[in-house]
Amino acid sequence: MAARVRRRETHQATYQDVLDAPPHKVVEVITGTLHTHPRPAARHAWASSILGGSLVNPFSRGSGGPGGWWIVFEPELHLNTDIVVPDLSGWRRETMPEYPDAAYFTIAPDWVCEVLSPSTRQLDLSEKRDLYSREGVHHLWLVDPDARTLEAFELREGHWLLLATLADDATVSLPPFDAIAFPLDALWPDTSKDSGKADDGT
Repeated sequence: MAARVRRRETHQATYQDVLDAPPHKVVEVITGTLHTHPRPAARHAWASSILGGSLVNPFSRGSGGPGGWWIVFEPELHLNTDIVVPDLSGWRRETMPEYPDAAYFTIAPDWVCEVLSPSTRQLDLSEKRDLYSREGVHHLWLVDPDARTLEAFELREGHWLLLATLADDATVSLPPFDAIAFPLDALWPDTSKDSGKADDGT
């Protein structure tokens, strides 16, 4: 009699795995697989912070811009059975009229930005990119602090269309935030206009 082969069951990660993960990790679940990453490194954090700061006043607060958006840093998104944490997300207020009083968001954003790093690059460019298109996210920006580039995509008929690739000190004025303009090199700390200027009192 042939021996019975016992198949090893694969654990499907759940929200409980996210809750049980170490607090110093960024944790995501995509198609049942748990992904853990270190917190963003310094250059990554600077790019994300400056980009978010450039958008919050004109688009979230309506100061110097049209308003009409919620711009959020590192929101936890629960989209069907997947859990992801983009670096930045934005919702038009028509899409999400009320800001949720909850631990996570269940409405897909209108815009997502991922700041690429060695530990997350492959996931951002493959599974997460596909997930965003599946969920109907209209705009995706990819910022690469090492290459000093920003790629802007728009979702058309379920596929990502590259609108522009900007590099170095180019001016950023891209959909859906083309109502304003700011210099791309503000996202790179060693070329930011305010970096390296010590206040010596003179």
